[in-house]
Amino acid sequence: MKRISLLLTGILIALNVSAQDAKLPAVSVKTLTGKSISAADFSNDGKPFVICFWATWCKPCLTELNTMAEYYEEWQNETGVKIYAVSIDDIRTSKKVLPLVKSSEWDYEVILDENSELKRAMGVNNPPHTFLCNGKGEIVWQHASYALGDEQNLINVIRKLIAEGDLQNKATATPK
Repeated sequence: MKRISLLLTGILIALNVSAQDAKLPAVSVKTLTGKSISAADFSNDGKPFVICFWATWCKPCLTELNTMAEYYEEWQNETGVKIYAVSIDDIRTSKKVLPLVKSSEWDYEVILDENSELKRAMGVNNPPHTFLCNGKGEIVWQHASYALGDEQNLINVIRKLIAEGDLQNKATATPK
């Protein structure tokens, strides 16, 4: 049963990673300090990054982000990945975001999408919804909902993405 599950996960990863090259929309969002930034400018110095849509009222979202927080330092050391946690709380509930983030152990870049413009532009219906972008900022994988263990699927996709990038770099490198 475990082998079938791993095989299916591998197939899903391959299908999702092959559906790439979608760019991030140029939608304005805010940092927790109130600074406006464009989602098209999300980046990670040429390394993969993750965008997690969440809300303070969404229990699976909080479980996902808290679970990923347990692994985040390890993931960063191994892959250099960065996580953007995009809150879709509206103007009424967004006041709860900062206290929640301060009381958590999240080292993510937390973004506010109070008007749900980025959410709509990226086709997110309900949180949690997670996207993986390659080092060029292209969406290469996405997953809606959260179940315990999904974070392991995510890191496996990140590892595969990095390995494929390394293979491509070696293939295009000029011999000395």
